[in-house]
Parts: sequence; structure tokens; C-alpha cells
Amino acid sequence: MADSITLKDAAPITQEIARAIVGAQDMLSEIDGATGDGDHGINMAKGFRLVLERLEGREFDLRQGFATIGDTLLGDIGGSMGPLYGSFFTEMADALDGREALDRDLLLAMLTAGEAAIVDLGEAKPGDKTLIDVLHPARTAYEEAVGRGDDFETALGALRQASAAGLESTRDMVARLGRASRLGERSRGTLDAGAASCDLILRTLADGLSARLR
Repeated sequence: MADSITLKDAAPITQEIARAIVGAQDMLSEIDGATGDGDHGINMAKGFRLVLERLEGREFDLRQGFATIGDTLLGDIGGSMGPLYGSFFTEMADALDGREALDRDLLLAMLTAGEAAIVDLGEAKPGDKTLIDVLHPARTAYEEAVGRGDDFETALGALRQASAAGLESTRDMVARLGRASRLGERSRGTLDAGAASCDLILRTLADGLSARLR
């Protein structure tokens, strides 16, 4: 099994993430509708459809693909999620500058930079019932796996498991940020839509990398 992937070979993961979000539009909006205005899936799908259009027929690598996601979400999606996810993908793309291949340690640097950008912009903390409740534990589990010396594939498995657990953990939380926070205790018992889209992005990224490592 390989321990790195060229950015050129990893490029299609960009479209895989975009198609996953587009395909989950209704599910994400349904989750959002329980505590918000129900447009999370619509807005996210709009942005990622634009990504697919802008990449169609182009030669690009993973850095350029993630930069396209970042630019598109920052420029064309309203609300809070456009800037948050736009910054996330922009920072991950920047971490790939000057690189030709992605390995276990470089992915950690990407995830760390992406998480820092979201925290800096949105000021969310674990337990606030946001996408950070997926991203932080997933990045932490991945970092711990890397620290143990686990190989790339095993570390990706740790990321997947922690991402899924993080999403489920939002069900019992009370929202402290965003529109859902107005509901107080009534926000308990539902998943967070941003956490759901984050879980989908991270799992699709991990699946895409795993498939190419093999």
C-alpha cells in the first residue's frame, strides 16, 4: 500500500466531494429545517454545482481543485457557511503550495490549518453544536493516529470514525451559535446541519484518499 498520493492523482477527490454534497442537498436541508431555515443543503449544493462547472474539462491537481472550492464558496455562497467552508478549503489548498504529493503528515497540516481558519472566523468551540463538533474530534483523532505512528490508511480510518461520532454527538447538544441558538433547549434532539455536511466532506475525502492509496 502506498504512503503518499500525487496531487494530480488526488485531483478527482475534488469532484467526489462536490458530488457528495450535491447528492445530499435534500438530507442537509431537512436536518437544517429542524432548527434553522432549511436552506443549508440548497446553499451548499449551489456552491458545489458551481465548483463542478468550473472544473469541467480542466486540467488541475488537488491544490487547484481545493482552491477552486474555496474561491467559489467565498464568492458565491451567502450566509455563514460560504465564508467558513471557503476559508477551510482555501487554507487546505495553501498548505499544498509547492508540493507534488500528499502524505499522512501533510494531510494533518491541511486539516489543522483548515480548522484554525474556521475557529478564527466563526469562534465556535467544541460543544456549541456546530461543524467544529465534527472537525475538531476528527482532526484530533487523526493527529493522535499519526503520533502513534499509524500508517496513512489507518489514520484515515481513525478520522472517519471520529467524524461520524462527532456528528452523532451533536444530537444531544444545545445550540449556542447561529439561528438554532435561539431555540435553546428545543435544539436538543436534532443533528446539526453544518456538522452533517462537514462529516460528509471529511468522509468523502478520507474515502477518496484510501481508494487511491490502495
